[in-house]
Amino acid sequence: MFQKIIRACVKVVQRYLPEPFIFAIILTLVAALLAMPICRQTPIEVIEHWGNGVWGLLAFAMQMALVLVCGSTLAAAPVVKKGIGRLAAIPKTPAAAIALVTGVSAVACWINWGFGLIVGVIFAKEIARKLQGVDYRLLIASAYSGFVVWHAGLSGSIPLTMATPGDALTKATNGILTEPVHITRTILDPHNIVMVILVIIALVAVNALMHPKKEHTVTVDPALLEEEETQMKPLSETPAEKMENSRLLSWIVALLGFSYLVIHLGFKGGSLDLNSVIMLFLFTGVILHGTPLAYVRAFTKAATGAAGIILQFPFYAGIMGIITGIGASGICFGTVISDACISISTPHTYPLLTFLCAAVLNMFVPSGGGHWAIQAPIMFAAGADLGVDPGLTGIAIAWGDAWTNLIQPFWAIPALAIAKLNAKDIMGFCIIDLVVSGLIICGGLLFWTW
Repeated sequence: MFQKIIRACVKVVQRYLPEPFIFAIILTLVAALLAMPICRQTPIEVIEHWGNGVWGLLAFAMQMALVLVCGSTLAAAPVVKKGIGRLAAIPKTPAAAIALVTGVSAVACWINWGFGLIVGVIFAKEIARKLQGVDYRLLIASAYSGFVVWHAGLSGSIPLTMATPGDALTKATNGILTEPVHITRTILDPHNIVMVILVIIALVAVNALMHPKKEHTVTVDPALLEEEETQMKPLSETPAEKMENSRLLSWIVALLGFSYLVIHLGFKGGSLDLNSVIMLFLFTGVILHGTPLAYVRAFTKAATGAAGIILQFPFYAGIMGIITGIGASGICFGTVISDACISISTPHTYPLLTFLCAAVLNMFVPSGGGHWAIQAPIMFAAGADLGVDPGLTGIAIAWGDAWTNLIQPFWAIPALAIAKLNAKDIMGFCIIDLVVSGLIICGGLLFWTW
């Protein structure tokens, strides 16, 4: 029965889920058509909000492109490929492979989402090369499923923003939060830790159980996953080529990068944010590839996978513009969604409804920063009126922001680029993960208020 449900989900998604770029266009049209009657905005206002927002994610798009390309380039280094290959040789059955990929990805995403997203899918590809009979679609879906815990983890942007002192916090919450909320009340709260552990255990078990029977398994020819070896020219005696093949230059530039990270993280109290992860990937890759020329060649090869990010992120930024735009009516679409949640809440149900509200909003605004801008001024004020701890309100928003990523292709773009798959190949499995993890999160948030 379980396998029939899975096959039905996969079949429906394969039939009706369009290519991610088409999905982004459809979401744009839906957001625009809803904003006009709900927010009483004119078509001109909606178009202006969309156009003003289109370029709002340029910096973030560059970060995502770099985390994809630098992570892939690092994984292509000979010593890293050898290490991943040894780890990928551990599982001997398809179910064990699925379970291992899920666990590794989830733990890595909890530590840092950029690191986990790339490491998980690269590890899954290596297992597909090593182990025959494992469903490649489910492998990649399992690697991506761990992403659901990232916002409740050490790199969750909303909990970390709440823990950062300054006037920005008070301003963003309309004066509700005048003091930072320590991560012991959000990320490291025992309730949240238990929820994370239960979600990871459930995903490991469910993903392993989802592996299709042999006749329904979709495998990939390992030869198609093999990376072409870069042919290095013999060393020349010209000054230019000596510099291109100089290990000393690689070490010097890497030393600069690592020195900055040590100062920033060790002495300045900085956090391991996305920029730090990118720098770690970049300079570690420079060293492990040996020479500047070897790194450039590997980087150039990996850069082709960033096409989806470059194309689609402006459209999602435009959608954010529609959701956050305020016209002559003074009504914001995101505020309408939040107000609907508040209107039916009680002190016990408020965290759950906040989670569900964030989950719906995430389909249109798949960004922690976007959620914070829309919901922080409203949800923390309502939570304070109901007597709900602000840490719980924040972590509920964070879980909602992460949960529907399982069926929102936005964050899957880098993983799919590395895996050379389409969103419709993995989303059928992700629907099952969405239901299972959602039940645990909802139950956990309800229990938190007792």
